Amino acid sequence: MDGRLVMFDSHMHTPMCHHAFGEPEQYAEQGVTMGLSGIIMTCHSPMPNGFSSWVRMAPEEFDDYVALVDRARVAFGDRLTIRLGMESDYFPGMESWLEELHGRADFHYILGSVHYFLDEWEPHLPSLVRAQSDESTAVRLFEAYFAALADSAETGLFDSLAHPDLVKNAAPDFWDPTKIADVMGTSLDRIAATGVAMELNTSGRKKKYAEFNPCDPMLKMMAERNIPIVLGSDSHQPERVAEAFEEALDSIQAAGYEAVSVFENRTRSEIAIADARSALS
Repeated sequence: MDGRLVMFDSHMHTPMCHHAFGEPEQYAEQGVTMGLSGIIMTCHSPMPNGFSSWVRMAPEEFDDYVALVDRARVAFGDRLTIRLGMESDYFPGMESWLEELHGRADFHYILGSVHYFLDEWEPHLPSLVRAQSDESTAVRLFEAYFAALADSAETGLFDSLAHPDLVKNAAPDFWDPTKIADVMGTSLDRIAATGVAMELNTSGRKKKYAEFNPCDPMLKMMAERNIPIVLGSDSHQPERVAEAFEEALDSIQAAGYEAVSVFENRTRSEIAIADARSALS
């Protein structure tokens, strides 16, 4: 980092994932409007054998994605820094695939995610249908999710973990972080030992359980363990770039953090919260 007041949105998508809208240049333009110094494009990684192909680029489209981001980077020049990232799904058995994939381009940031809703999880996690109507099944789902989240950090494949309590949207009627505090704590202890960062994702307010991911109690537990925090909007349309970032900074500071993190060349730097606030419009 060069000492300027800087603020990045480190999570956003492209139409290549089949459920986002707008070109990277449109996301970048909104970033300029919001007072950002940069954005990191993190579209969903390709996976082999048609794995959840409806929500991600195909393996043969990977080079097109890299070129798409580079096109925007060149177009914006000094107006806004645009970095190449990717959101890669953690799934047991896919580690070697992701390791090879991450070596195919000069990434600045790899964001790991556990998506409980993928059909392929069903043999490994309790039934999502039952979890919505049965508390004991919901709790088992929550427990399995947080174990998988820690497993993902321990692979060493990721710089940060996305929307780290996303699973609450699978069974929102039974979500109570106080009842699974020990489970979350064990997961966070394992994550803290790896040095991997975690994300505050502002798009949580658009989901079934309408609050940031993670919730405030989990965010505080992360701060207590000195787990670095990265800020991302998870934008799937340009107008949501840097959405609710000032409120997110309030939550981060209230949890005990003094800085947020951003990645360049897969190396983490910190931005003081006061500087992050000053940078935003």
